[in-house]
Amino acid sequence: MSMLGRLIERIQRRDQLSALPGVAQIVAIQHPSATLPERPFDLWLVASVLGLLGIGTIEIYSATAADSLTHYNDSAHYLIRQLVYVSLGGLAMWFGARLDYRRLRAWTYPLLMLAILLLGVALLTHARNGAKRWIPLGPLTFQPVEVAKLALVTYLACSLGRKADRVKAFTVGFVPHLVVCGMMMVLLLKQPDLGSSVVLGATTLGMLFMAGTRVSYILFAVLAAAPVAYHLVVGTAWRMQRFLAYFNPEAFANREAYQFMQARLAMGSGGLFGAGLGDGHQTLGYMPEAHNDFILAPIGEELGWIGVAFVLLLFAILVWRGIRAALGARDVFGGYLAFGITLLFGVQVLFNVGVVLGVVPNKGITLPLVSYGGSSLVITMFLVGLLLNVGRRPERRAQREPQQRELARKRRVRVRVVTA
Repeated sequence: MSMLGRLIERIQRRDQLSALPGVAQIVAIQHPSATLPERPFDLWLVASVLGLLGIGTIEIYSATAADSLTHYNDSAHYLIRQLVYVSLGGLAMWFGARLDYRRLRAWTYPLLMLAILLLGVALLTHARNGAKRWIPLGPLTFQPVEVAKLALVTYLACSLGRKADRVKAFTVGFVPHLVVCGMMMVLLLKQPDLGSSVVLGATTLGMLFMAGTRVSYILFAVLAAAPVAYHLVVGTAWRMQRFLAYFNPEAFANREAYQFMQARLAMGSGGLFGAGLGDGHQTLGYMPEAHNDFILAPIGEELGWIGVAFVLLLFAILVWRGIRAALGARDVFGGYLAFGITLLFGVQVLFNVGVVLGVVPNKGITLPLVSYGGSSLVITMFLVGLLLNVGRRPERRAQREPQQRELARKRRVRVRVVTA
């Protein structure tokens, strides 16, 4: 090729890169994913997920055996259903791990519209326990908020990756993302589901901060939401009662703080090593719904603080490997997607553990991969599959050009001749 031809090709290549966002230019140069081999699945991440599923399944059976025998004449009623959900979740995780996650960019806005539509449909259903959070599907129920989590993270990953440095602009990089998240939060508050709305809001602000949004914008959003949160708490009688019970649980031990007080008794009676699997007492009709939001309490009673610490260690490994997958992603969209999923898991875990330990008021947030769940467990495992997918990044040493490898080989040969 002539010198003029090489110069024209270099200019065309530079023009193509200049059309990409700043971070994407680096990824396009350093990570040519089409020509590099993929790594195997992250075994650390797989092991942590399997460990959490195993502990959760065992504790769900232990916490529900007595209640299942009383109401369904079968001590394994909830266990069988949980195993079915885990099996479906395994298929979802496999699908998420094998699917080309970059195809989600084409489904970003249809998925977003579907999530908002499902959240609106949930408001038209019959209330269960005073809330309209489920859509009945025959004998099963479906929580649309789980689809909303996937849709929001996908939208943020697609939008932030496309806007790049423009995310620092208030009207371009901050307001549109806050509007989309706000629409979902309003529908969730109508259900009402304050816990999930807080999780979505915290995830959105966390991803915006990671993308380079000005801290002053985030502080402005938090301060603007403070009067709304105050009105939601003070203006609603049952939320106000829960808020007062958080500061003085003994005064509300038989009402709003009953579940927390039973959970505290379970955690305290477990001690360091626990009472042993199946030997817990608080799940024998004392602590309602122990297999859902408060699953950590029977874990603490039967496995002790060591068991609780082990569960938190597994979540720490999950977050660590999720961040590692985000940092090593082969494109900008994959990096934002992995970080958003990891942040979503981390926020849920912090709120759930905080509620059980009495650090934050009761929010009704499940513990991912551990709590009993149907659609929530299936979609959570699909998100784990996406993490595994993004983490299969190419090896860096495979990026060396053939000429560089040949030159390195000749240098090694030359050194061996000289020393001989």
